[in-house]
Amino acid sequence: MSEPDSVRVALLQINPTVGDLDGNARLIAGAARAAWQQGARVALAPELALCGYPPEDLLLRPAFLQANAAALESLAGALADCEGLHLVVGHPWDGGAAGHGDDVRSKSVSVPRVFNAASVLAGGRVTATYCKRELPNYQVFDERRYFVSGRDAGLAPVVFEAGGTTFGVLVCEDAWFHEPALLAKGAGAQVLCVINASPFHLGKPADREAQMAHRARATGLPLLYAHMTGGQDEVVFDGGSFALDEHGNVVARAALFDAGTLMVDVAPGRAPVPAAGGAVLPLPGLESQAWAALVTGVRDYIGKNGFPSVLIGLSGGIDSALVLAIAVDALGPDKVRTVMMPSPYTADISWIDARDMAERLGVRHDEIAIAPMFDAFRQALAPQFAGLAEDTTEENIQARVRGTLLMALSNKTGAIVLTTGNKSEMATGYCTLYGDMAGGFAVIKDVAKTLVYRLAEWRNRQPTRRADGSVGPVIPERIITRPPSAELRPDQTDQDSLPPYEILDAILAAYMEENVAIDDIVAAGYERTDVERVTRLIKINEYKRRQSPVGIRITHRGFGRDWRYPITSRFRA
Repeated sequence: MSEPDSVRVALLQINPTVGDLDGNARLIAGAARAAWQQGARVALAPELALCGYPPEDLLLRPAFLQANAAALESLAGALADCEGLHLVVGHPWDGGAAGHGDDVRSKSVSVPRVFNAASVLAGGRVTATYCKRELPNYQVFDERRYFVSGRDAGLAPVVFEAGGTTFGVLVCEDAWFHEPALLAKGAGAQVLCVINASPFHLGKPADREAQMAHRARATGLPLLYAHMTGGQDEVVFDGGSFALDEHGNVVARAALFDAGTLMVDVAPGRAPVPAAGGAVLPLPGLESQAWAALVTGVRDYIGKNGFPSVLIGLSGGIDSALVLAIAVDALGPDKVRTVMMPSPYTADISWIDARDMAERLGVRHDEIAIAPMFDAFRQALAPQFAGLAEDTTEENIQARVRGTLLMALSNKTGAIVLTTGNKSEMATGYCTLYGDMAGGFAVIKDVAKTLVYRLAEWRNRQPTRRADGSVGPVIPERIITRPPSAELRPDQTDQDSLPPYEILDAILAAYMEENVAIDDIVAAGYERTDVERVTRLIKINEYKRRQSPVGIRITHRGFGRDWRYPITSRFRA
Protein backbone atom coordinates (compact mmCIF):
# COMPACT_ATOMS: atom_id res chain seq x y z
CA MET A 1 0.00 0.00 0.00
CA SER A 2 1.05 3.61 -0.47
CA GLU A 3 2.34 5.79 2.35
CA PRO A 4 -0.41 7.27 4.59
CA ASP A 5 -0.04 10.80 3.19
CA SER A 6 0.37 9.79 -0.47
CA VAL A 7 -1.91 8.42 -3.15
CA ARG A 8 -1.07 5.56 -5.49
CA VAL A 9 -1.51 6.23 -9.19
CA ALA A 10 -1.65 3.51 -11.84
CA LEU A 11 -0.52 4.26 -15.39
CA LEU A 12 -2.47 1.74 -17.48
CA GLN A 13 -0.25 0.89 -20.45
CA ILE A 14 -2.80 -1.02 -22.51
CA ASN A 15 -3.25 -2.14 -26.13
CA PRO A 16 -6.78 -1.28 -27.30
CA THR A 17 -8.24 -2.05 -30.72
CA VAL A 18 -9.94 0.60 -32.84
CA GLY A 19 -13.71 0.16 -32.82
CA ASP A 20 -13.81 -2.63 -30.22
CA LEU A 21 -15.66 -0.51 -27.69
CA ASP A 22 -16.87 -3.35 -25.49
CA GLY A 23 -13.53 -5.11 -25.59
CA ASN A 24 -11.62 -1.92 -24.84
CA ALA A 25 -13.97 -1.09 -21.96
CA ARG A 26 -13.36 -4.55 -20.47
CA LEU A 27 -9.60 -4.12 -20.94
CA ILE A 28 -9.62 -0.74 -19.18
CA ALA A 29 -11.93 -1.90 -16.42
CA GLY A 30 -9.86 -5.01 -15.77
CA ALA A 31 -6.60 -3.07 -15.56
CA ALA A 32 -8.17 -0.35 -13.37
CA ARG A 33 -9.76 -2.86 -10.99
CA ALA A 34 -6.52 -4.80 -10.64
CA ALA A 35 -4.70 -1.56 -9.85
CA TRP A 36 -7.37 -0.57 -7.31
CA GLN A 37 -6.94 -3.92 -5.60
CA GLN A 38 -3.24 -3.08 -5.27
CA GLY A 39 -4.01 0.21 -3.58
CA ALA A 40 -4.31 2.61 -6.51
CA ARG A 41 -6.86 5.37 -6.09
CA VAL A 42 -6.10 7.09 -9.40
CA ALA A 43 -5.76 5.25 -12.71
CA LEU A 44 -4.82 6.81 -16.04
CA ALA A 45 -5.85 5.13 -19.30
CA PRO A 46 -4.41 6.37 -22.61
CA GLU A 47 -5.78 8.93 -25.04
CA LEU A 48 -8.89 7.67 -26.89
CA ALA A 49 -8.39 4.31 -25.18
CA LEU A 50 -12.10 3.62 -25.18
CA CYS A 51 -12.38 3.61 -28.97
CA GLY A 52 -8.76 2.97 -29.96
CA TYR A 53 -6.43 5.37 -31.76
CA PRO A 54 -6.64 6.62 -34.45
CA PRO A 55 -10.35 6.06 -35.19
CA GLU A 56 -10.11 8.23 -38.33
CA ASP A 57 -13.39 8.64 -40.24
CA LEU A 58 -15.30 6.52 -37.75
CA LEU A 59 -15.50 9.84 -35.92
CA LEU A 60 -17.74 11.15 -38.71
CA ARG A 61 -20.39 8.54 -37.95
CA PRO A 62 -23.00 9.62 -35.36
CA ALA A 63 -23.59 5.96 -34.51
CA PHE A 64 -19.95 5.62 -33.51
CA LEU A 65 -20.17 8.58 -31.15
CA GLN A 66 -23.38 7.24 -29.64
CA ALA A 67 -21.75 3.86 -29.05
CA ASN A 68 -18.81 5.56 -27.35
CA ALA A 69 -21.14 7.45 -25.03
CA ALA A 70 -22.86 4.20 -24.08
CA ALA A 71 -19.52 2.44 -23.54
CA LEU A 72 -18.31 5.26 -21.29
CA GLU A 73 -21.42 5.03 -19.15
CA SER A 74 -21.05 1.25 -18.97
CA LEU A 75 -17.39 1.57 -17.97
CA ALA A 76 -18.25 3.97 -15.16
CA GLY A 77 -20.88 1.56 -13.89
CA ALA A 78 -18.52 -1.43 -14.08
CA LEU A 79 -16.15 0.29 -11.62
CA ALA A 80 -18.81 1.74 -9.29
CA ASP A 81 -17.87 -0.67 -6.52
CA CYS A 82 -14.19 0.37 -6.58
CA GLU A 83 -14.55 2.77 -3.69
CA GLY A 84 -12.33 5.84 -3.91
CA LEU A 85 -11.04 5.06 -7.40
CA HIS A 86 -10.74 7.88 -9.96
CA LEU A 87 -10.21 6.65 -13.51
CA VAL A 88 -9.14 9.09 -16.22
CA VAL A 89 -9.98 7.64 -19.63
CA GLY A 90 -9.69 9.02 -23.16
CA HIS A 91 -12.66 8.94 -25.54
CA PRO A 92 -14.34 10.99 -28.28
CA TRP A 93 -17.14 13.23 -27.03
CA ASP A 94 -19.72 15.28 -28.85
CA GLY A 95 -20.08 17.76 -26.02
CA GLY A 96 -23.53 16.45 -25.25
CA ALA A 97 -24.49 17.34 -28.84
CA ALA A 98 -24.42 20.99 -27.77
CA GLY A 99 -23.25 22.17 -31.16
CA HIS A 100 -22.79 21.03 -34.69
CA GLY A 101 -20.10 21.58 -37.28
CA ASP A 102 -19.89 20.96 -40.98
CA ASP A 103 -19.09 17.42 -42.03
CA VAL A 104 -15.88 17.44 -44.05
CA ARG A 105 -17.51 15.19 -46.62
CA SER A 106 -20.39 17.43 -47.62
CA LYS A 107 -21.63 20.91 -46.90
CA SER A 108 -25.18 19.55 -46.97
CA VAL A 109 -24.60 17.10 -44.14
CA SER A 110 -23.70 17.92 -40.56
CA VAL A 111 -22.39 15.77 -37.74
CA PRO A 112 -21.98 16.54 -34.05
CA ARG A 113 -18.80 18.44 -33.29
CA VAL A 114 -16.36 16.13 -31.58
CA PHE A 115 -13.78 16.66 -28.87
CA ASN A 116 -10.77 14.52 -28.08
CA ALA A 117 -11.75 14.15 -24.45
CA ALA A 118 -10.62 12.69 -21.15
CA SER A 119 -13.25 11.97 -18.53
CA VAL A 120 -12.82 11.37 -14.83
CA LEU A 121 -14.93 8.42 -13.67
CA ALA A 122 -15.66 7.95 -9.96
CA GLY A 123 -18.48 6.44 -7.96
CA GLY A 124 -20.13 4.96 -11.03
CA ARG A 125 -20.46 8.21 -12.99
CA VAL A 126 -18.59 10.77 -15.05
CA THR A 127 -17.54 13.54 -12.69
CA ALA A 128 -15.66 15.79 -15.14
CA THR A 129 -14.62 15.92 -18.79
CA TYR A 130 -11.57 17.66 -20.20
CA CYS A 131 -11.25 18.49 -23.90
CA LYS A 132 -7.88 18.50 -25.65
CA ARG A 133 -6.80 22.01 -26.60
CA GLU A 134 -3.84 21.43 -28.93
CA LEU A 135 -4.79 19.40 -32.01
CA PRO A 136 -1.78 18.11 -33.99
CA ASN A 137 -1.98 18.23 -37.77
CA TYR A 138 1.45 17.05 -38.89
CA GLN A 139 3.20 13.75 -39.65
CA VAL A 140 0.57 11.01 -39.16
CA PHE A 141 -1.78 13.31 -37.23
CA ASP A 142 -4.96 14.67 -38.80
CA GLU A 143 -6.87 15.77 -35.70
CA ARG A 144 -8.21 19.06 -37.06
CA ARG A 145 -10.18 17.04 -39.58
CA TYR A 146 -12.18 15.51 -36.74
CA PHE A 147 -11.91 17.43 -33.50
CA VAL A 148 -12.82 20.82 -32.06
CA SER A 149 -10.28 22.36 -29.69
CA GLY A 150 -11.27 22.75 -26.06
CA ARG A 151 -9.75 26.22 -26.28
CA ASP A 152 -11.95 27.23 -29.19
CA ALA A 153 -15.01 25.98 -27.34
CA GLY A 154 -14.05 28.02 -24.26
CA LEU A 155 -13.88 24.93 -22.02
CA ALA A 156 -12.17 25.14 -18.64
CA PRO A 157 -9.25 23.03 -17.38
CA VAL A 158 -10.12 19.97 -15.31
CA VAL A 159 -8.63 19.13 -11.93
CA PHE A 160 -9.78 16.58 -9.38
CA GLU A 161 -8.79 15.63 -5.84
CA ALA A 162 -7.89 12.15 -4.65
CA GLY A 163 -6.13 11.14 -1.46
CA GLY A 164 -5.27 14.70 -0.53
CA THR A 165 -3.61 15.52 -3.87
CA THR A 166 -5.06 17.59 -6.72
CA PHE A 167 -4.46 16.26 -10.20
CA GLY A 168 -4.66 18.20 -13.45
CA VAL A 169 -5.66 16.45 -16.69
CA LEU A 170 -3.94 16.98 -20.04
CA VAL A 171 -4.25 15.03 -23.30
CA CYS A 172 -1.08 14.24 -25.26
CA GLU A 173 -0.23 17.28 -27.44
CA ASP A 174 -1.41 19.64 -24.70
CA ALA A 175 1.71 18.81 -22.72
CA TRP A 176 3.96 19.87 -25.62
CA PHE A 177 2.75 23.45 -25.14
CA HIS A 178 3.04 25.78 -22.17
CA GLU A 179 -0.50 27.14 -21.84
CA PRO A 180 -2.55 24.01 -21.01
CA ALA A 181 -0.22 22.97 -18.19
CA LEU A 182 -0.18 26.50 -16.75
CA LEU A 183 -3.97 26.57 -16.80
CA ALA A 184 -4.08 23.27 -14.93
CA LYS A 185 -1.65 24.59 -12.35
CA GLY A 186 -3.66 27.78 -12.03
CA ALA A 187 -6.75 25.69 -11.34
CA GLY A 188 -4.96 24.05 -8.41
CA ALA A 189 -3.17 21.05 -9.93
CA GLN A 190 -0.32 19.67 -7.83
CA VAL A 191 0.45 16.83 -10.23
CA LEU A 192 0.03 16.79 -14.02
CA CYS A 193 -1.62 13.70 -15.51
CA VAL A 194 -0.96 13.33 -19.25
CA ILE A 195 -2.77 10.58 -21.18
CA ASN A 196 -1.34 9.73 -24.56
CA ALA A 197 -1.51 7.89 -27.85
CA SER A 198 1.76 9.06 -29.37
CA PRO A 199 2.84 7.07 -32.46
CA PHE A 200 6.36 5.68 -32.40
CA HIS A 201 9.27 6.57 -34.58
CA LEU A 202 12.97 5.97 -34.00
CA GLY A 203 14.22 8.20 -31.22
CA LYS A 204 10.71 9.29 -30.19
CA PRO A 205 10.80 7.86 -26.62
CA ALA A 206 13.79 9.99 -25.63
CA ASP A 207 12.41 13.06 -27.41
CA ARG A 208 9.07 12.63 -25.67
CA GLU A 209 10.68 12.43 -22.23
CA ALA A 210 12.79 15.50 -22.94
CA GLN A 211 9.70 17.50 -23.88
CA MET A 212 7.82 16.37 -20.80
CA ALA A 213 10.83 17.16 -18.61
CA HIS A 214 10.73 20.71 -19.94
CA ARG A 215 7.03 20.90 -19.06
CA ALA A 216 7.63 19.62 -15.52
CA ARG A 217 10.42 22.14 -14.94
CA ALA A 218 8.40 25.00 -16.43
CA THR A 219 5.47 24.35 -14.09
CA GLY A 220 7.43 23.06 -11.11
CA LEU A 221 5.04 20.09 -10.95
CA PRO A 222 5.57 16.32 -11.14
CA LEU A 223 4.24 14.80 -14.33
CA LEU A 224 2.72 11.34 -14.90
CA TYR A 225 2.65 10.11 -18.51
CA ALA A 226 0.35 7.17 -19.36
CA HIS A 227 0.98 5.87 -22.86
CA MET A 228 -0.64 3.38 -25.19
CA THR A 229 1.14 0.36 -26.62
CA GLY A 230 0.45 -1.91 -29.58
CA GLY A 231 -0.05 -1.68 -33.33
CA GLN A 232 -2.84 -0.10 -35.38
CA ASP A 233 -2.48 -0.50 -39.14
CA GLU A 234 0.75 1.32 -40.05
CA VAL A 235 1.40 3.04 -36.72
CA VAL A 236 2.73 1.47 -33.55
CA PHE A 237 2.68 2.78 -29.99
CA ASP A 238 5.67 2.09 -27.82
CA GLY A 239 4.37 2.37 -24.25
CA GLY A 240 7.23 3.38 -22.00
CA SER A 241 4.91 5.21 -19.59
CA PHE A 242 6.87 7.24 -17.06
CA ALA A 243 6.81 9.55 -14.06
CA LEU A 244 8.87 12.72 -13.66
CA ASP A 245 9.64 14.78 -10.62
CA GLU A 246 9.24 18.56 -10.66
CA HIS A 247 12.81 18.91 -11.97
CA GLY A 248 12.10 16.72 -14.99
CA ASN A 249 14.01 13.70 -13.71
CA VAL A 250 12.61 10.28 -14.65
CA VAL A 251 11.74 8.47 -11.43
CA ALA A 252 9.85 5.54 -12.97
CA ARG A 253 9.58 4.09 -16.48
CA ALA A 254 7.64 1.14 -17.85
CA ALA A 255 8.94 -1.20 -20.52
CA LEU A 256 8.65 -0.27 -24.17
CA PHE A 257 6.16 -2.19 -26.34
CA ASP A 258 4.74 -4.22 -23.46
CA ALA A 259 1.30 -3.95 -21.92
CA GLY A 260 1.29 -3.53 -18.15
CA THR A 261 0.70 -1.11 -15.30
CA LEU A 262 3.24 1.28 -13.82
CA MET A 263 2.46 2.24 -10.20
CA VAL A 264 3.76 5.35 -8.49
CA ASP A 265 2.97 7.02 -5.18
CA VAL A 266 2.54 10.79 -5.19
CA ALA A 267 1.98 13.48 -2.58
CA PRO A 268 1.98 17.29 -2.65
CA GLY A 269 5.46 18.74 -2.62
CA ARG A 270 7.21 15.39 -3.06
CA ALA A 271 8.63 13.60 -6.08
CA PRO A 272 6.68 10.55 -7.27
CA VAL A 273 8.02 7.30 -5.87
CA PRO A 274 7.80 3.99 -7.74
CA ALA A 275 5.51 1.56 -5.96
CA ALA A 276 6.91 -1.80 -4.87
CA GLY A 277 8.64 -3.44 -7.82
CA GLY A 278 8.74 -0.24 -9.86
CA ALA A 279 11.95 0.95 -11.47
CA VAL A 280 13.41 3.16 -14.16
CA LEU A 281 13.78 0.63 -16.94
CA PRO A 282 16.44 1.73 -19.45
CA LEU A 283 15.52 2.95 -22.91
CA PRO A 284 16.80 0.37 -25.42
CA GLY A 285 19.02 1.28 -28.37
CA LEU A 286 17.63 2.24 -31.78
CA GLU A 287 18.00 -1.22 -33.34
CA SER A 288 16.21 -2.78 -30.38
CA GLN A 289 13.45 -0.17 -30.61
CA ALA A 290 13.06 -0.74 -34.35
CA TRP A 291 12.91 -4.51 -33.93
CA ALA A 292 10.30 -4.31 -31.18
CA ALA A 293 8.22 -1.88 -33.26
CA LEU A 294 8.29 -4.17 -36.30
CA VAL A 295 7.43 -7.24 -34.24
CA THR A 296 4.58 -5.36 -32.54
CA GLY A 297 3.26 -4.10 -35.87
CA VAL A 298 3.19 -7.59 -37.39
CA ARG A 299 1.72 -9.25 -34.30
CA ASP A 300 -1.14 -6.79 -33.95
CA TYR A 301 -1.93 -6.40 -37.64
CA ILE A 302 -2.21 -10.17 -38.02
CA GLY A 303 -3.91 -10.76 -34.68
CA LYS A 304 -6.36 -7.88 -34.64
CA ASN A 305 -7.48 -8.58 -38.20
CA GLY A 306 -7.90 -12.30 -37.61
CA PHE A 307 -5.46 -13.72 -40.17
CA PRO A 308 -4.57 -17.31 -39.27
CA SER A 309 -0.99 -17.20 -40.55
CA VAL A 310 1.44 -15.51 -42.93
CA LEU A 311 3.20 -16.38 -46.19
CA ILE A 312 6.61 -15.06 -47.21
CA GLY A 313 8.37 -15.44 -50.54
CA LEU A 314 11.84 -16.43 -49.32
CA SER A 315 14.52 -15.64 -51.88
CA GLY A 316 17.78 -16.24 -50.06
CA GLY A 317 18.30 -12.48 -49.91
CA ILE A 318 18.57 -10.10 -46.98
CA ASP A 319 15.13 -8.46 -47.16
CA SER A 320 13.03 -11.63 -47.09
CA ALA A 321 15.34 -13.07 -44.44
CA LEU A 322 14.73 -10.06 -42.21
CA VAL A 323 10.96 -10.25 -42.72
CA LEU A 324 11.02 -13.96 -41.86
CA ALA A 325 12.92 -13.36 -38.62
CA ILE A 326 10.51 -10.57 -37.62
CA ALA A 327 7.46 -12.70 -38.44
CA VAL A 328 8.67 -15.66 -36.37
CA ASP A 329 9.45 -13.40 -33.41
CA ALA A 330 5.97 -11.88 -33.73
CA LEU A 331 3.86 -14.97 -34.40
CA GLY A 332 5.90 -18.10 -33.72
CA PRO A 333 7.06 -20.60 -36.36
CA ASP A 334 3.74 -22.44 -36.55
CA LYS A 335 2.03 -19.41 -38.11
CA VAL A 336 4.74 -18.68 -40.68
CA ARG A 337 5.24 -20.41 -44.03
CA THR A 338 7.93 -19.67 -46.60
CA VAL A 339 7.98 -20.39 -50.31
CA MET A 340 11.11 -20.37 -52.46
CA MET A 341 10.33 -19.76 -56.15
CA PRO A 342 13.59 -20.12 -58.05
CA SER A 343 14.00 -18.92 -61.63
CA PRO A 344 16.70 -19.88 -64.14
CA TYR A 345 18.80 -17.04 -62.69
CA THR A 346 18.57 -18.10 -59.05
CA ALA A 347 22.00 -18.91 -57.65
CA ASP A 348 22.55 -22.22 -55.91
CA ILE A 349 23.59 -20.40 -52.74
CA SER A 350 20.17 -18.72 -52.65
CA TRP A 351 18.45 -22.12 -52.51
CA ILE A 352 20.86 -23.32 -49.85
CA ASP A 353 20.62 -20.20 -47.66
CA ALA A 354 16.83 -20.02 -47.87
CA ARG A 355 16.48 -23.68 -46.83
CA ASP A 356 19.05 -23.17 -44.07
CA MET A 357 17.21 -20.21 -42.57
CA ALA A 358 13.80 -21.91 -42.74
CA GLU A 359 15.30 -24.92 -40.94
CA ARG A 360 16.93 -22.73 -38.27
CA LEU A 361 13.55 -21.16 -37.47
CA GLY A 362 11.47 -24.31 -37.86
CA VAL A 363 8.96 -22.94 -40.37
CA ARG A 364 7.29 -24.84 -43.18
CA HIS A 365 9.28 -24.29 -46.35
CA ASP A 366 8.21 -25.16 -49.89
CA GLU A 367 9.87 -24.74 -53.28
CA ILE A 368 8.04 -24.05 -56.53
CA ALA A 369 10.16 -23.62 -59.64
CA ILE A 370 8.87 -20.83 -61.87
CA ALA A 371 10.86 -21.71 -65.01
CA PRO A 372 7.97 -23.59 -66.72
CA MET A 373 5.56 -20.70 -66.09
CA PHE A 374 8.12 -18.11 -67.13
CA ASP A 375 8.75 -20.01 -70.37
CA ALA A 376 4.99 -20.26 -71.01
CA PHE A 377 4.64 -16.48 -70.68
CA ARG A 378 7.54 -15.85 -73.04
CA GLN A 379 6.19 -18.31 -75.55
CA ALA A 380 2.72 -16.75 -75.45
CA LEU A 381 4.18 -13.27 -75.90
CA ALA A 382 6.79 -14.20 -78.50
CA PRO A 383 4.70 -13.06 -81.51
CA GLN A 384 4.05 -9.71 -79.80
CA PHE A 385 7.70 -9.25 -78.81
CA ALA A 386 9.18 -10.32 -82.16
CA GLY A 387 12.26 -8.28 -83.00
CA LEU A 388 12.46 -6.73 -79.50
CA ALA A 389 15.37 -7.41 -77.16
CA GLU A 390 14.78 -8.80 -73.68
CA ASP A 391 14.74 -6.13 -70.96
CA THR A 392 13.05 -5.42 -67.65
CA THR A 393 9.82 -6.77 -69.12
CA GLU A 394 11.07 -10.33 -68.75
CA GLU A 395 12.43 -9.55 -65.29
CA ASN A 396 9.03 -8.28 -64.20
CA ILE A 397 7.27 -11.35 -65.60
CA GLN A 398 9.29 -13.47 -63.20
CA ALA A 399 8.32 -11.27 -60.27
CA ARG A 400 4.66 -11.37 -61.31
CA VAL A 401 4.65 -15.15 -61.62
CA ARG A 402 5.90 -15.28 -58.04
CA GLY A 403 3.28 -12.79 -56.91
CA THR A 404 0.55 -14.86 -58.55
CA LEU A 405 1.71 -18.03 -56.83
CA LEU A 406 1.87 -16.38 -53.42
CA MET A 407 -1.57 -14.84 -53.81
CA ALA A 408 -3.01 -18.20 -54.93
CA LEU A 409 -1.63 -19.83 -51.79
CA SER A 410 -3.00 -16.94 -49.76
CA ASN A 411 -6.47 -17.32 -51.25
CA LYS A 412 -6.46 -21.07 -50.68
CA THR A 413 -5.20 -21.04 -47.09
CA GLY A 414 -6.35 -17.67 -45.75
CA ALA A 415 -2.76 -16.73 -44.88
CA ILE A 416 -1.77 -13.13 -45.61
CA VAL A 417 1.29 -12.47 -47.77
CA LEU A 418 3.96 -10.35 -46.13
CA THR A 419 5.81 -8.35 -48.76
CA THR A 420 9.55 -7.89 -48.40
CA GLY A 421 10.36 -4.57 -50.09
CA ASN A 422 12.33 -2.03 -48.09
CA LYS A 423 12.11 1.78 -47.98
CA SER A 424 15.00 2.31 -50.40
CA GLU A 425 13.26 0.16 -52.99
CA MET A 426 9.86 1.78 -52.39
CA ALA A 427 11.45 5.20 -52.79
CA THR A 428 13.15 4.47 -56.10
CA GLY A 429 10.59 2.11 -57.63
CA TYR A 430 13.04 -0.81 -57.53
CA CYS A 431 10.09 -3.15 -57.19
CA THR A 432 7.45 -4.68 -59.46
CA LEU A 433 3.78 -3.82 -59.42
CA TYR A 434 1.75 -7.02 -58.99
CA GLY A 435 5.01 -8.87 -58.47
CA ASP A 436 7.12 -8.50 -55.34
CA MET A 437 4.71 -5.72 -54.29
CA ALA A 438 1.79 -8.20 -54.25
CA GLY A 439 0.65 -8.93 -50.73
CA GLY A 440 -1.27 -7.69 -47.75
CA PHE A 441 1.24 -6.14 -45.34
CA ALA A 442 4.60 -4.49 -46.05
CA VAL A 443 6.69 -5.22 -42.96
CA ILE A 444 9.88 -3.28 -43.80
CA LYS A 445 8.32 -0.61 -46.02
CA ASP A 446 9.82 2.09 -43.77
CA VAL A 447 13.20 0.40 -43.22
CA ALA A 448 15.99 1.73 -45.45
CA LYS A 449 18.37 -0.83 -46.89
CA THR A 450 21.28 0.24 -44.69
CA LEU A 451 19.05 -0.23 -41.64
CA VAL A 452 17.99 -3.64 -42.99
CA TYR A 453 21.61 -4.75 -42.65
CA ARG A 454 21.98 -3.21 -39.20
CA LEU A 455 18.84 -4.99 -37.98
CA ALA A 456 19.94 -8.32 -39.43
CA GLU A 457 23.29 -8.05 -37.68
CA TRP A 458 21.61 -6.92 -34.44
CA ARG A 459 19.19 -9.86 -34.53
CA ASN A 460 22.01 -12.31 -35.09
CA ARG A 461 23.74 -11.02 -31.94
CA GLN A 462 20.72 -11.91 -29.80
CA PRO A 463 21.04 -15.40 -28.26
CA THR A 464 18.35 -17.53 -29.90
CA ARG A 465 17.45 -21.18 -29.55
CA ARG A 466 16.96 -22.53 -33.04
CA ALA A 467 14.61 -25.29 -34.14
CA ASP A 468 17.27 -28.01 -33.74
CA GLY A 469 17.94 -26.98 -30.14
CA SER A 470 21.23 -25.20 -30.86
CA VAL A 471 21.80 -21.56 -29.91
CA GLY A 472 23.05 -19.19 -32.57
CA PRO A 473 22.20 -16.65 -35.25
CA VAL A 474 18.98 -17.13 -37.17
CA ILE A 475 20.08 -15.46 -40.42
CA PRO A 476 22.84 -17.28 -42.32
CA GLU A 477 25.91 -15.07 -42.47
CA ARG A 478 26.23 -15.33 -46.24
CA ILE A 479 22.81 -13.72 -46.67
CA ILE A 480 24.17 -10.65 -44.91
CA THR A 481 27.58 -10.50 -46.59
CA ARG A 482 26.79 -11.30 -50.25
CA PRO A 483 25.99 -8.40 -52.63
CA PRO A 484 22.22 -7.85 -52.88
CA SER A 485 20.57 -9.00 -56.12
CA ALA A 486 17.06 -9.41 -57.49
CA GLU A 487 18.39 -12.42 -59.48
CA LEU A 488 16.20 -11.67 -62.48
CA ARG A 489 19.01 -11.79 -65.05
CA PRO A 490 22.53 -13.27 -65.12
CA ASP A 491 25.07 -11.78 -62.69
CA GLN A 492 22.68 -9.03 -61.59
CA THR A 493 23.31 -6.85 -58.54
CA ASP A 494 21.25 -3.97 -57.13
CA GLN A 495 24.07 -1.53 -57.83
CA ASP A 496 23.63 -2.13 -61.57
CA SER A 497 20.48 0.01 -61.27
CA LEU A 498 20.98 2.07 -58.12
CA PRO A 499 23.74 4.06 -56.41
CA PRO A 500 25.42 2.35 -53.44
CA TYR A 501 22.87 2.07 -50.65
CA GLU A 502 24.83 4.19 -48.18
CA ILE A 503 24.63 7.05 -50.70
CA LEU A 504 21.06 6.35 -51.78
CA ASP A 505 19.79 6.17 -48.20
CA ALA A 506 21.53 9.38 -47.18
CA ILE A 507 19.96 11.23 -50.12
CA LEU A 508 16.59 9.63 -49.37
CA ALA A 509 16.74 10.71 -45.72
CA ALA A 510 17.64 14.26 -46.63
CA TYR A 511 15.16 14.75 -49.48
CA MET A 512 12.19 12.65 -48.37
CA GLU A 513 12.39 12.73 -44.58
CA GLU A 514 13.88 16.19 -44.00
CA ASN A 515 12.66 18.13 -47.08
CA VAL A 516 16.19 19.28 -47.95
CA ALA A 517 16.46 20.91 -51.38
CA ILE A 518 18.44 19.19 -54.15
CA ASP A 519 21.05 21.96 -54.32
CA ASP A 520 21.58 21.77 -50.56
CA ILE A 521 22.09 17.99 -50.70
CA VAL A 522 24.71 18.52 -53.41
CA ALA A 523 26.32 21.22 -51.28
CA ALA A 524 26.56 18.70 -48.44
CA GLY A 525 28.98 16.68 -50.56
CA TYR A 526 26.92 14.31 -52.71
CA GLU A 527 27.42 14.01 -56.46
CA ARG A 528 24.76 15.94 -58.37
CA THR A 529 24.22 13.01 -60.74
CA ASP A 530 23.42 10.74 -57.79
CA VAL A 531 21.16 13.30 -56.12
CA GLU A 532 19.21 14.06 -59.28
CA ARG A 533 18.92 10.38 -60.13
CA VAL A 534 17.57 9.38 -56.72
CA THR A 535 15.20 12.32 -56.37
CA ARG A 536 13.88 11.77 -59.89
CA LEU A 537 13.18 8.13 -59.06
CA ILE A 538 11.36 9.16 -55.89
CA LYS A 539 9.11 11.50 -57.84
CA ILE A 540 8.27 9.29 -60.82
CA ASN A 541 7.42 6.24 -58.72
CA GLU A 542 4.65 7.75 -56.61
CA TYR A 543 2.10 5.82 -58.69
CA LYS A 544 3.67 2.55 -57.55
CA ARG A 545 3.68 3.49 -53.89
CA ARG A 546 -0.03 4.38 -54.04
CA GLN A 547 -0.67 0.75 -54.97
CA SER A 548 1.55 -0.80 -52.33
CA PRO A 549 0.28 -2.52 -49.18
CA VAL A 550 0.10 -0.67 -45.90
CA GLY A 551 3.29 -1.07 -43.91
CA ILE A 552 4.77 -0.35 -40.49
CA ARG A 553 6.00 3.19 -39.87
CA ILE A 554 9.19 3.45 -37.78
CA THR A 555 10.68 6.76 -38.96
CA HIS A 556 9.31 10.25 -38.49
CA ARG A 557 8.30 10.23 -42.17
CA GLY A 558 7.30 7.08 -43.99
CA PHE A 559 5.58 6.41 -47.29
CA GLY A 560 2.08 6.35 -45.86
CA ARG A 561 -0.08 8.65 -43.74
CA ASP A 562 2.59 11.36 -43.58
CA TRP A 563 3.60 11.31 -47.28
CA ARG A 564 0.89 12.79 -49.51
CA TYR A 565 2.51 13.79 -52.76
CA PRO A 566 0.61 14.10 -56.06
CA ILE A 567 1.18 11.43 -58.68
CA THR A 568 0.81 13.97 -61.49
CA SER A 569 3.28 16.79 -60.86
CA ARG A 570 5.87 18.71 -62.86
CA PHE A 571 7.64 20.23 -59.87
CA ARG A 572 11.21 19.00 -60.00
CA ALA A 573 13.20 20.82 -57.30
